[in-house]
Amino acid sequence: MRIGVLGPLEAWSDAGAPLRVPDRKVRVLLAALVARGGGPVPADRLIDDLWGDRPPRDPAGTLQARVSQLRRALGSPSLVRHGPSGYRLDGVTVDAALFRTLLTSRVPASPGGGAPERAAVVEEALALWRGPAYADFADEGFAAAEIARLGEQRLTAMEELSEIRLTLGEPVDLGALVAEQPLRERLTALHMRALYRDGRQSEALAAFAALRARLAEELGVDPAPEVRDLHQAILRQDPSLPTRRTTPSHAALLQPGSSQVGASRTVDGSPGARTNLPAPVTDLIGRDGDVAEVRALLGERRLVTLAGPGGVGKTRLAVAAAGGLTSPEVYPGGVWLVELIGAGDVAEAIAGALGVRDDASGPLLPRLARVLAARRTLLVVDNCEHLVEQAAEVVSALLKAAPGLDVLVTGQEPLGVTGEHVRVVAPLSGDAAVRLFTDRAGIEPGPAVAAICERLDGIPLALELAATRVRALGVEALAARLDDRFRLLNSGMRDAPARQRTLRAMIDWSWELLSGPERIVLRRLAAHADGCTLEAAEEVCAEPGVDVVDVLVRLVQRSLVTPGPRYRLLESVSAYCVERLREAGEDDLIRERHARHYTRLAERAELRGRRQREWLARLDQESANFRRALAGPDPLPLVNALAWYWFLRGRLGEARRSLAAALASTGPEAAVGRQERARAAVWLAGVTMATGETATPVPYEDLDLEGRALAGWFLSHVRWAYGDLAAHEEAAGRALRAYEELGDRWGVAAVLALRSKLAERRGDLPGMRRDAERSLAIFRELGDGWGQIEAMDSLDRLAEKRGDYAEAERLRHEELKLAEELGSEVSFRLSAVGRIALLAGDHARADDYHERARRLAVEQSYKSAEEHAELGLAMSARRQGRYERAEELLVRWLGWLREVGGTPGLAFFLAELGFAAEQRGDAETALALHREGYDAALGEPRAEALALEGLAGAYSLAGDPGRAATLLGRAAALREAVGTPLAHGERHDVDRITARTLAALGEERFHQAYGSGS
Repeated sequence: MRIGVLGPLEAWSDAGAPLRVPDRKVRVLLAALVARGGGPVPADRLIDDLWGDRPPRDPAGTLQARVSQLRRALGSPSLVRHGPSGYRLDGVTVDAALFRTLLTSRVPASPGGGAPERAAVVEEALALWRGPAYADFADEGFAAAEIARLGEQRLTAMEELSEIRLTLGEPVDLGALVAEQPLRERLTALHMRALYRDGRQSEALAAFAALRARLAEELGVDPAPEVRDLHQAILRQDPSLPTRRTTPSHAALLQPGSSQVGASRTVDGSPGARTNLPAPVTDLIGRDGDVAEVRALLGERRLVTLAGPGGVGKTRLAVAAAGGLTSPEVYPGGVWLVELIGAGDVAEAIAGALGVRDDASGPLLPRLARVLAARRTLLVVDNCEHLVEQAAEVVSALLKAAPGLDVLVTGQEPLGVTGEHVRVVAPLSGDAAVRLFTDRAGIEPGPAVAAICERLDGIPLALELAATRVRALGVEALAARLDDRFRLLNSGMRDAPARQRTLRAMIDWSWELLSGPERIVLRRLAAHADGCTLEAAEEVCAEPGVDVVDVLVRLVQRSLVTPGPRYRLLESVSAYCVERLREAGEDDLIRERHARHYTRLAERAELRGRRQREWLARLDQESANFRRALAGPDPLPLVNALAWYWFLRGRLGEARRSLAAALASTGPEAAVGRQERARAAVWLAGVTMATGETATPVPYEDLDLEGRALAGWFLSHVRWAYGDLAAHEEAAGRALRAYEELGDRWGVAAVLALRSKLAERRGDLPGMRRDAERSLAIFRELGDGWGQIEAMDSLDRLAEKRGDYAEAERLRHEELKLAEELGSEVSFRLSAVGRIALLAGDHARADDYHERARRLAVEQSYKSAEEHAELGLAMSARRQGRYERAEELLVRWLGWLREVGGTPGLAFFLAELGFAAEQRGDAETALALHREGYDAALGEPRAEALALEGLAGAYSLAGDPGRAATLLGRAAALREAVGTPLAHGERHDVDRITARTLAALGEERFHQAYGSGS
């Protein structure tokens, strides 16, 4: 698989066939992954890349859908993987990465000096470009930095190729490129050399004049000294400058780091590799791409800082990257490791690494600058965090004084000086972490290994420490004991620095570098689960005299906190800070603050109205914090605030457990406490019934008016299709009066939606329409998506009963779209769309929708939704002649329906079973089932009519066609009485039974018997 971003985004299969990635958002997703090196990229960052400040209602779910589309477009699910750190591309070749690899490759020496070979490599790299990088994503924020980097690298490559061609005496025309990049000094210098070589001295001098004027006008600076020197050499026609008659040999070719005029830095070109880098003892796993990127950065920037948390492998990465640059052709002055652990003075540590004596001949720093200015040199300054201010001062001074010096720094925070490029070293991705752990432990991968790597955040040092324990404990036991990680990982390699011998020592090192305010905020952040917002950090971590925002910024810079919009701690850092929180005696105080903050957040959530989707997404992000807050001393206000959120999200099992636990942990006290308990009991009863279980009684006497309104509506809402119809109607009436008294228009609309469904059970279709339309009008005015779904649900069933399947399908697709955006009631909506497909005779499509609905209902423990979905599957199976499968699906629900009093549903299930028995020729069983169904349907006209039609089929099969015709007439009369004659999609059973009865009786006798029934 190949992906191209050096031009418009394109993808090709391994065989070279172009692949179409059609949807704009899917293309953005692919480009965002490529721009970040293939990943891993956290989901929240990709959501921001795709939608910015206007995310969809269910951003995580919508992102997953886009990822699925991308996998399909690329032809393989394995090409886009998901792990603890986010999504990543796997097994793809990107032209931008190939471009960089070619440019950083070293051409073997040859008798001709390597010039033609190097030119061929650079030409190959430049040939990969098909236009501007990320041409169709130029306005996307995620691509800006990568576009700039690639553009700079392309220009540098073009300059290099031009310089090689000049050296080889080949023609070079840079006029157009200089016009596009008029401030680029090296490019102009090459252009001057090319013009002078071709005998165009005056044009070369004019090019310099134009550059000098443009630099003065736009930047207020003069050209660089080497460009001025070239200008003077042209003026005096210096014999060293090549012309058409004299061109340098291939041996004089400009190699990386050489001293030709026009290069950005000068060195003396002394031969012989010089370095004190340690030889690696073990392989560096999972960092190949990082090594290549760091080397490429050192080709572009003079100061590169590798920042990241302790133990992430900054030193190993720096040494590996620098180790490939020790050739005297690259850094003639050598590559030197400066270790600052244990050092007190940065300049002295650098002098020691370079072998410069600290004598009395003058200040040390200027002498170091003179030494480093002599030749191009790379310093690797390691572990700067405890001397960061001093390191910043020294490194900045040396870079200014020594133009040929490059510096690679490692530390937990950047130096914060001009020209610094910070490259954050992330923990290892899932697969790389597993490879490291299994390599060090000498074992095979498996679920326990993956769990260990995830729990240890992919931190290489933590993984290596854990690997030493595998031999004694085994992988499963090690994974089970990670809650006690500091005692478990308490020894490592004896030759490692003291700070890296245990997990605790690793974090102790970072902790000791913190100021008092930084320690306060960091340990209090550990009270959060799965990160927190800035608002939460400010409230929970507050301390008099401490600016939490300012401290948080410093902690991010120190790599102890991952940056926002959600601020997170690595799991090991969090576990360490929990201990520090207890040591400070703040555990109870901070947990109480945490619970109070998240309770207030839940209480102010606007889940009724226009901001419903926005608040659902916000509460989704805080799920882990809500679960932690529920362990506080007073969880009742929080569970009451979250109950409707849980219900909307279909998280019924979580709602039931949390409500039950909150009620069990608190006893009835003051009047307000009793009301809180009673309201929680209402929510618990409702979600319990929704999961198909029997609920405990609700203490109605402890409810205020609002609580009684909630109880009257919600408990009937979840059971409207089951139980006593009159009782539901009475409860709905009480709730409606209460909500009207409270002036709660949302509550009024909710009760009207409920009443429309109850009217359907009663056969009152005008009342059903009236209440549904009133409900829909109010919910639309309020902007409440869930309410609109509820009201339209009744209206689409009315359309279905009229046989207007097109209108029913339109409404149901609108409902499904709203439900998917909200993440609420999706299972019911899928079944509803499936039912329309079934009525249209599209069994494959109907089965697909019903099966998706069934799986989702099972995931959510939503019993009635599961029943609804399996009923649809059974109806489809029967219509396809798969009677045994239909009966298998139907029979499993009879006991539950009898238990919960689901008489309308029970009547329908019995009717379907009776029809299946009749169709396979079992008249006796069919009669028994339809008689039971008729008894269950009494009082609900449409259900009675269905049972009569079933009895007619059984009697026609049993040899009593006269009775069958009479029953068909009675059924038709019942349907006409309530205004719901059978629509065409529902007539298959009646038409079959009618045809059999007509054949047995003849038309005249049939109509006589039929008329007597009506």
